Amino acid sequence: MARISRLNKTLSAQRTGVIMFDALNGYLHPQNPEKVRFLEERSILPNMQRLLAGARAVSMTAFYPAGAHAEDGSDTVLRLTDTDMDLNAGGGPEKPIKPRFFKGSKDAEIAPEVAPVEGDMVIPKRRWNAFFQTDLDLQLRVRGIDTIVICGGSTDVGIASTAFGARDLDYGIVFVKDCSYSMRGDNNQFFMERVFPRMGRVMTADEAVALMTP
Repeated sequence: MARISRLNKTLSAQRTGVIMFDALNGYLHPQNPEKVRFLEERSILPNMQRLLAGARAVSMTAFYPAGAHAEDGSDTVLRLTDTDMDLNAGGGPEKPIKPRFFKGSKDAEIAPEVAPVEGDMVIPKRRWNAFFQTDLDLQLRVRGIDTIVICGGSTDVGIASTAFGARDLDYGIVFVKDCSYSMRGDNNQFFMERVFPRMGRVMTADEAVALMTP
């Protein structure tokens, strides 16, 4: 019996999709000046634009898993955690972790600089893993896509959760390190150097674009 493999080094538009994870206004155009500086210093948005432009040049489809939480909390489960999302005090009964942005808000809209075009797919999600109870897997498979190029944030939350899901679904994975980010210490570096290399390939936007073919 033939063994299934994901050993093609090039990124053919026929078999590859770009995952623009939570490319939302609230994350890419934050109100917090510290977060603004963080993203600007790393050129996250320009790098994402360059990656997306490379994908568009070969007619590669982009997929946009985007948080779509109900403002009334009806699709959110509150739980006890040791910290808040930024690893600060929080997570107790008086201050549980909740979604930061809600469906229908300006913050939950996809940033205009990387907005989808005709043929792209927006995937509403309500959990970290973009494959969990969404149609992302279906939309990839019906297009014959077996490899994903993933970027966005946060690396240690949604990107990591989605990556584990993608690996278990047998997708080939390319992680674009200069288009992904986490403000929590060295978490981005940790995943890019210690975790993701065992799940797929880690490269820059320019390196990924150089491998893209029609």
